[in-house]
Amino acid sequence: MIFEQVVTGGCLSYLVGCADTLSAALIDPEITQIDRYKALAARDGLHIRYVIDTHTHADHFSAAKQLGEMFGAATVMHPASPTPYARLRVDDNDMLLVGNLRVRILHTPGHTRDSICIVVEDRVFTGDTLLIGGTGRTDLPSGDPNQLYDSLFGKVLKLDPALLVFPGHDYKGRTQSTIGAEIADNPRLQKRDRAEFTQMMRELNIAAPTHLTEALRTNMTGGKTVAQMLAEASAEVPFIAMDDLQRLISGRPNALLVLDVREEGSFKAGHIPGAVHLPRGQLELRVNEAIPDPTTRIVTCCDFGKISTLAAATLRGLGFMRASALDGGVKAWKEAGYPIET
Repeated sequence: MIFEQVVTGGCLSYLVGCADTLSAALIDPEITQIDRYKALAARDGLHIRYVIDTHTHADHFSAAKQLGEMFGAATVMHPASPTPYARLRVDDNDMLLVGNLRVRILHTPGHTRDSICIVVEDRVFTGDTLLIGGTGRTDLPSGDPNQLYDSLFGKVLKLDPALLVFPGHDYKGRTQSTIGAEIADNPRLQKRDRAEFTQMMRELNIAAPTHLTEALRTNMTGGKTVAQMLAEASAEVPFIAMDDLQRLISGRPNALLVLDVREEGSFKAGHIPGAVHLPRGQLELRVNEAIPDPTTRIVTCCDFGKISTLAAATLRGLGFMRASALDGGVKAWKEAGYPIET
């Protein structure tokens, strides 16, 4: 078996492949690692046939939709998943054929109602159902401590004790465990009585994930993250350095138009000399009157360089093909000691 574990902070994702046929599957891919997955597949000459999410993630952004489209692979989730882009829905004891590998699905609700674990030869990929020294939480949408108890004690912990455990997360640098080791040493699994276990889970009082709302929104719908939108915009526009902009507006003030897309209060508090004010929220509606010449060279700016990047991409989409964005923002411009007008 070809195997690769990809670590992204505390998130763990996996590539498993058949060495005989070069068919492969990705498990719980994370969106910032798309290029890495492509490189791994290319390195080993793999054909990615399946992209599997073990559940609807609430703490990071899935790359399943993008990778499924990129590789022409089936995106795989449980029928209880709300996501519209899963082409292949799998249930308890279903099996996927990845070349000569048999990939067995176990429905293990509790962390979420659509949680699955995946058994492949000598290992089990447990998503957020079973972690090393812990379990998935049950206080997020569709979580249920009673279901988690049944999934763990009625299914996962009845697997071969020698099976390697590869979880969806670990924040202590650990990469694997075994079923037997978790039965013996996992503190949460020592609560073998249902009432004690469910009470423990309800009283964990864990802080909500940082990106909870955005992660659920994007993973449940296939929508874009803010980071994706910024990355896509950044790929479509050029940038200009602060020192180059300063030289241009000092020596050739008519060579370009600095377009400040912040709100009025921020603009009046201090802006780059000569900048024209057009808030981002009004850009599409007012751009024709504000910039009648579509051949004008434009440099957009905002406080931190993010909204201005989106604005420059919008301008290019509208036909202003000489639009670029300031590399950085007005705050960085001020901190660097460049001149400000009020």
